[in-house]
Amino acid sequence: MASVVEYKGLKAGYYCGYCQSREGKASCGLWAHSMTVQDYQDLIDRGWRRSGKYVYKPIMNQTCCPQYTIRCRPLQFQPSKSHKKVLKKMLKFLAKGEISKGSCEDEPMDSTMEDAVAGDFALMNKLDIKCDLKTLSSDLKGSIESEEKKEKSIKKEGSKELIHPQAIEEKLGSGEPSHSIKVHIGPKPGKGADLSKPPCRKAKEMRKERKRLKLMQQNSAGAFEGFQAQGQPVSLLPKAKTNQPKSLEDLIFESLPENSSHKLEVRLVPASFEDPEFKSSFNQSFSLYAKYQVTIHQDSPIECGKTEFTRFLCNSPLEAEHPPNGPECGYGSFHQQYWLDGKIIAVGVIDILPYCVSSVYLYYDPDYSFLSLGVYSALREIAFTRQLHEKTSQLSYYYMGFYIHSCPKMRYKGQYRPSDLLCPETYVWVPIEQCLPSLDNSKYCRFNQDPQAEDEGRCKDLDRVRVFYRRSAMPFGVFKNQHNDPSEEPAVLEYANLVGQKCSERMLLFRN
Repeated sequence: MASVVEYKGLKAGYYCGYCQSREGKASCGLWAHSMTVQDYQDLIDRGWRRSGKYVYKPIMNQTCCPQYTIRCRPLQFQPSKSHKKVLKKMLKFLAKGEISKGSCEDEPMDSTMEDAVAGDFALMNKLDIKCDLKTLSSDLKGSIESEEKKEKSIKKEGSKELIHPQAIEEKLGSGEPSHSIKVHIGPKPGKGADLSKPPCRKAKEMRKERKRLKLMQQNSAGAFEGFQAQGQPVSLLPKAKTNQPKSLEDLIFESLPENSSHKLEVRLVPASFEDPEFKSSFNQSFSLYAKYQVTIHQDSPIECGKTEFTRFLCNSPLEAEHPPNGPECGYGSFHQQYWLDGKIIAVGVIDILPYCVSSVYLYYDPDYSFLSLGVYSALREIAFTRQLHEKTSQLSYYYMGFYIHSCPKMRYKGQYRPSDLLCPETYVWVPIEQCLPSLDNSKYCRFNQDPQAEDEGRCKDLDRVRVFYRRSAMPFGVFKNQHNDPSEEPAVLEYANLVGQKCSERMLLFRN
């Protein structure tokens, strides 16, 4: 099995959807009649990307918005606070039903009270602090009672308030309402804090103290009674579990109550009309795509018909492969369908390749935008990559398409860390943190800092490029001798340099 492609050459001076430039975009493309997953893996590692069966590569130093291939490293990935909010919001929706828009957006991701107590226990164990639980309890109680009395007396003394005339005039001059001006009477001259008493603490701290005491008593009561019955001294606080952060899988697959309001199911379906599940869900999937394009991207209904949908997201040049050492689902193109209560609300189009899961496109029901399905699906795909890695160890990356630093709305892909950008000149991967300072200064950058480094994969022997002519495969050197047409060589050389020597020797370049 070999890839068969037609090189279409340079396409320049056309509309860019990122900066709305009418003539700023430039790329080279080829039409893939068929393509192996290994060839496509090598192509995207040289900056190529597919749209249906059309595979294109931006000309980075010419195009208006340079598009850098970006990949995430899922094995080291840790969800950020904003990612956790999205996962928490989805779980809350599935468990309890409808949630108001933004109800989870403003929830802080600070540690809970239980986390703080667990951290205190861990610290005590780490420092090997020995104390008597009864003494500790009485000290805490006494401290809390004295603080409560002091707080009440302070509130009583500070309840008198005066409205200062001068403050009112200043407030009126600033255009702000005067009714909010209050001046508190301070302590009488010569009287300050009583140094013989403990310093005043906030009510929040006192509540934490009471919570600590309660949990310590609950967790230690059994152990304390057991030691006391045996006549042994209680010298150590019981060990608690360390406050380990939850993994991505723990956050996604957290158990839901039996009476949950909604049920979410994610199905992986091969993107092929020969697959019965793909075929049976096609109409529903297409209707969702049309609704998404019209609502989110303001396309006209004519622009998102069944033909366009099929060409863009269903037709794939990738040949499905099922090697024994590969993932159970095999390699190829798939639709990852998100079914909520029996209907599709989102579809992530992905390619599963030898070294990565490559995201192609996502479309979803705009009625569920409040669930942040773009972020949620990306996190699910990262978790899916980690799952595939367990069976196929070399499959360990998640490719997110292109990162466009010059377009602010496309920078979100850089939030999935750790991640790398592909150097557009030497095709080596560079951590995104090292690339961002350069991108802030210039749209187009070479990320490889070694000035002597070159593109190791470029074409070194043009005669070894394979071509397909009159149903026969042959090296370009043989084809050239038979046809003696000088105009062929520049186009074939351009193609070979863009795809690299390895792919040019494996793929068959169609010549008419």
